[in-house]
Amino acid sequence: MKKKLVIFDLDGTLLNTIEDLGHAANYALEKNGFATHSMASYPFFVGNGVRRLITRVLPEDERDAETIDMLLRDFMVYYNDHNTDFTKPYAGIPELLMDLRDKNVLMAVASNKYQKAVDKIIETYFGDFSFVAIVGQNEGVNVKPDPSIVFQILAQAQVPKAEVLYVGDSGVDMETARRACLDSVGVTWGFRPEKELVEYHAGAIVHKPLDILNIVDHGLY
Repeated sequence: MKKKLVIFDLDGTLLNTIEDLGHAANYALEKNGFATHSMASYPFFVGNGVRRLITRVLPEDERDAETIDMLLRDFMVYYNDHNTDFTKPYAGIPELLMDLRDKNVLMAVASNKYQKAVDKIIETYFGDFSFVAIVGQNEGVNVKPDPSIVFQILAQAQVPKAEVLYVGDSGVDMETARRACLDSVGVTWGFRPEKELVEYHAGAIVHKPLDILNIVDHGLY
């Protein structure tokens, strides 16, 4: 079935944000006397929101709520000012969004990044595109793979689930789509290995952004 709405994950799907996330986390760690991590480590720390990111980068015996809160405050102060230093769209993503727009396919963003950062980043890199909904992490709402933010998007878009495609780069995204009862596409250019997408039962796996167009036109089967 042709898809009328595509819901995109943000980090690792539309944008390569890993360096800005890593630098912000390392800033918070160093400021508070903890060892920092290499940028190569960060793809495996991210994906479940910034609080979980901070928890993961701390030593296991330092993950008390007070320490996490302290580093999270420092992380957000730095990240709010530096979240577009190194971030950039993946090759082919602007062209994909233009083609979807030309086909009158609705687009939305569902991210575990906090809302303030999501809004700034989308405006910076994709301000020329219209999204039916842009939903990040907000206080009191569970992060993905809980499907709450996806249900919020569906309520705004008013598109039947059978006509919706969810696109992401991680097992968290594939599980989010499963819980929301949506067709899923896993992308291999993001933060997680293809093996993870297979393990979490991605409906399809693509290696180039424009490969998504065929699925939008014809469905998964």
